[in-house]
Amino acid sequence: MVEFICPIVMLMLIVAFGASFVRVVIGPSLPDRVVALDMAATIVVAMILTHCVQSGSAHYIPAAISIALLSFVGTVALALYIRKGGAS
Repeated sequence: MVEFICPIVMLMLIVAFGASFVRVVIGPSLPDRVVALDMAATIVVAMILTHCVQSGSAHYIPAAISIALLSFVGTVALALYIRKGGAS
């Protein structure tokens, strides 16, 4: 069952990543771009974890955790930057 579901999930994640990337590029405001970038990072983490499930290996899980952590810290930093009036 995993051999059938994982490619479908990966395709859906690629489509979602494309939509998120479009929002990053043409986002009307900086907060929209920050949210889209955070969503893109979350989708990348989901892609890595889907690959881990599909391949049956856990070698890339630390990379997924690192990307998720960096994404969170980056989002918080950009939120503080926007709150202080940057890029108005």
